[in-house]
Amino acid sequence: MIFDRTADRMSVMLRVFMHKLLLVFLCVANLAVAQEATRSSGWVVIPIGEYEALRSMAYPVDRAAEGPPLEATLTRLDYDLRLDGPLASGIAVLTIDVAKEGWSRIPIPSGLLVRDAKLNGKPLALVSTPAVPGQLSVLLSQKGRSIVTLELAFTVYSNGGEERLTLPSGNSGVAKASISFLPQDVEVKVTGGFVSTKSNSNWIAYARGSDPLTFTWRRKIEEKRVELPLRSRGSLVQLFSLGEDTTSLNAEAGIEILQGLATKVKILVPEAITINQVLGATVADWDVKAGELLVNFLEPVDRAVKFSILGETRLPRDGDIAVPILKLLEMERDSGGVAVEVLGAGEIKETKPLGLELAEAAELGPMVASRQSPSLAAFRIRAGAQQRSLNLKIVRYTQQAVLTANVEEARYRVIVTSDGKTLVQARYSVLNNQRNFLRITLPTGAVVWGSSVSGRPVRAGQGPDNSLLIPLSKDRSGDEAVPFSVEVLYFARTTAWAANGRMSLSFPAVDLPVSRTGLVIHYPPLFRVTPEAGAFSAQSFEPPTTDVLKASAILPPQSGTLQSNANLNQSASQMLVDGYRARSEASRSVDASPGRVTFPAVGPSIYLVSQLTQENKSSIVELSFQKEKKKGGK
Repeated sequence: MIFDRTADRMSVMLRVFMHKLLLVFLCVANLAVAQEATRSSGWVVIPIGEYEALRSMAYPVDRAAEGPPLEATLTRLDYDLRLDGPLASGIAVLTIDVAKEGWSRIPIPSGLLVRDAKLNGKPLALVSTPAVPGQLSVLLSQKGRSIVTLELAFTVYSNGGEERLTLPSGNSGVAKASISFLPQDVEVKVTGGFVSTKSNSNWIAYARGSDPLTFTWRRKIEEKRVELPLRSRGSLVQLFSLGEDTTSLNAEAGIEILQGLATKVKILVPEAITINQVLGATVADWDVKAGELLVNFLEPVDRAVKFSILGETRLPRDGDIAVPILKLLEMERDSGGVAVEVLGAGEIKETKPLGLELAEAAELGPMVASRQSPSLAAFRIRAGAQQRSLNLKIVRYTQQAVLTANVEEARYRVIVTSDGKTLVQARYSVLNNQRNFLRITLPTGAVVWGSSVSGRPVRAGQGPDNSLLIPLSKDRSGDEAVPFSVEVLYFARTTAWAANGRMSLSFPAVDLPVSRTGLVIHYPPLFRVTPEAGAFSAQSFEPPTTDVLKASAILPPQSGTLQSNANLNQSASQMLVDGYRARSEASRSVDASPGRVTFPAVGPSIYLVSQLTQENKSSIVELSFQKEKKKGGK
């Protein structure tokens, strides 16, 4: 009894404990749910496309391999044909590469007349192409390379003795054609490709790109050459160089064949001329007989030929001379010319041409134009003139008198200021025979104020090196040449003068030798100037020795005579100022002509002289200067 009560009491206690434990669990669960509810941030909604994109980035899928760009291609096409009358029959071997699994359709070249087709030696059926009516194709199911052989025939077209065969190349990478025929002598031409092998019974050619390969041929016909009478025209340029003892001859002949063939050329040679040599790439041999020069060629000439002739003759040294002239024979028309040059001290005074007319040296070609002789006369053959002769009058001089040109005397007058400005007057006494220009190179930075020849203002030209080109007179030559004056006035700058120091004066370089030079330098009165040792030496003033420079000479004031020359200096300065004002107030001309500026002579001066000066060499004077102290020691 007691045991039953105890068991009931324990059972009640156990149920109470389980109820309490369940209550605790429920409280904890509610608390967790409440906390989770407070932590939640709500729903996020995105489009399906973005979701799929994010998913594909999180879980990438392997990319499927791409297929080949082409299902199949015609790699090579080889023709092996034989000509038989109006047909060309044979086989065409097609090399086809298939790049995909399954069936592939490959078009064959259009225009083929196919009699049979085989695939790897087994019969093959050709099907039509739906996209291109009349186009045949090959159906292949095997991946890789396949060889298709077609038996076919082509029509050979004939027109006017010329036969033509056209083979399509399709879109194959390489197309080759081998054509055989009975041995025969034919001329073949291929378009759309090139021939690699050509014989009397077989041709092998390769196509170029997708163009059709066309063979065109005709039988060779032996042409009988009709010998036509020779028709030709020629040109003969002759240069005679008259020396002291002998005269040399240089001639250039050019023959143009108009009809027929030329095997030789005949040239009339005067008795006074001796032929020494005939030069030319086509010349076989030559000979002079009975006053004729016969030139034989290595082979008949049908177009043009050129050769040179070297000879000599003895002519008088001077006086009246009859020049012997060569002449082409058996020509429909001959042209050319004759040139004569005088070697040494001499010149051509008179010319009496017959059948010739005066011409420029350049008209007769490079052989004459390149000559540098100061005395040369050129003549061209007058059209239609049958008789030709040339008589000259030659005058010889001594070697000294035949100088091309010479500066007998040069005179310079210079005004130098203490701030570095210089005004220079350059005067030259020129003796000229053949020169056209006198080239004067001024010091760097010099500005030309005026130039004149024989007292007449001239406009100087400009050379490639910025030098002055003064046109010279050529009224007479030889012993009769008369000197004339050339004058240039220019302005230049030098360094400014300090209390004492040294300076250099550079003078123009002339392209002629100068026999003697005189130099007058006017300097500031407050300085004492002393020339340094060099090419110039100081001495008492002397007037010019040549007549052309004496006429315009002005005696400069000497050192220590400033007071006696004050009026002269003042007058010259006033003339310069008046002239400047007159030019400034005058209206400006549209085309200003060169003028002659009067050179003023002011201030104390020194006179320096120099002897022979080489051509193209500038004279330089070194001066020392020192400022004189004023009275009273200041």
